[in-house]
Amino acid sequence: MPNRVIVGAQWGDEGKAKVVDYLTEDADYVIRFQGGANAGHTVEVGDQKFVFHLLPSGLMHPGKACVIGNGVVLDPAQLLHEIEEVRVKGIDARGRLWLSEAAQVVLPTHKLLDQLKERAAGKDAIGTTGRGIGPAYYDKVNRCGIRVGDLLEDDELREKLERILSVHNEIIVRQYKGEPVSLDAVFVEYRGLGEQLRPYIADCVALLGTAVKQGKGLLFEGAQGTILDVDHGTYPFVTSSNTVAGAACTGSGVGPTAIQQSIGVVKAYTTRVGNGPFPTEISGVLGSELRRIGNEYGATTGRERRCGWFDAVVVRRAAMVNGLTHLAVTKLDVLDTFKELEVCVAYELDGKRIEHFPASLARLERMKPIYETLPGWQQDTTEARRFEDLPENARKYLHRLSELVDVPIGLLSLGPKRHQTIRMGL
Repeated sequence: MPNRVIVGAQWGDEGKAKVVDYLTEDADYVIRFQGGANAGHTVEVGDQKFVFHLLPSGLMHPGKACVIGNGVVLDPAQLLHEIEEVRVKGIDARGRLWLSEAAQVVLPTHKLLDQLKERAAGKDAIGTTGRGIGPAYYDKVNRCGIRVGDLLEDDELREKLERILSVHNEIIVRQYKGEPVSLDAVFVEYRGLGEQLRPYIADCVALLGTAVKQGKGLLFEGAQGTILDVDHGTYPFVTSSNTVAGAACTGSGVGPTAIQQSIGVVKAYTTRVGNGPFPTEISGVLGSELRRIGNEYGATTGRERRCGWFDAVVVRRAAMVNGLTHLAVTKLDVLDTFKELEVCVAYELDGKRIEHFPASLARLERMKPIYETLPGWQQDTTEARRFEDLPENARKYLHRLSELVDVPIGLLSLGPKRHQTIRMGL
């Protein structure tokens, strides 16, 4: 199979986990390459439902190896909790899950700083999950972070913790008037967590490099979405990592020439969690109805997702920055009852038509969506197993989305179950 990277092509929550789960059948390795426990990936297998925050979704498939790459910021306690959760359900991660020794570690002070900063920001808060992701990435680029491999070294871990906690505690106490965090308590806890993780820690660059040479199939699993990318999203209302396809290389140590396909996952409409501009957001009863039918609540936080019509301007930007070869369209069935559907084909700003997604937040907040109205199909699509089985208007809707973003549809999801999937050229 071609090596593939799967990314969100909107604001996250597009249903990437199901797409990864489905395409894992073709792969030998599934690799998480960025983000942390702020991501929530939901997979349904039979009558069981799994919500992962750190574990790669491919763990549901026997015999498949899973890797958490160096680009991830890791909460060790959360990972061990997830490993135990799947073990109780009959899935043993030992010998199948590998954790990069170079991945950065999320500390208790990272979480505390995240929460204190959001609370102090008030109405200007970004809307983070409070999981410490931003502060952990800050320490990474500030070259003072702790990596997974450090958890196995007594003296080195304590020395690094002493340096970083002194900085964190000063901010906690002086800026936020909070209570300092105990160095001894964190050292004992994280040294113990390191020992529990020891069987999973590996040189994942060498592991994946060997896999590429052997012709193994690699599937890279992204978290969040393109428009939350720290460089290409609605800055500053973004996550703290690069969520685009190029990050699969830096976040895993696999070179770009090893990846042949870039698949962008999109909902048949659009959602967003947290603050920031959202040009096609639907307010009132219609937005609430779309949220109810789609069960649009965050897997990590439980927060209501903001819902809106499909925004082709957003997905065109995602196609550019990710080099998308295919789209995977999810939740088409959520639109089954709507008489008419709106699709945003462009924006209007000061009387001018804008075809491309702007980098300027100030300009984006002033954009008005230009809509094209398409007829709904008002028929159940969840039992369709071929594209030809879909209602005519559903097929026309999908053709129009593909035409607007100039990327072919390779996969279509019509519900949460594996069998509710139509493969179209992947």
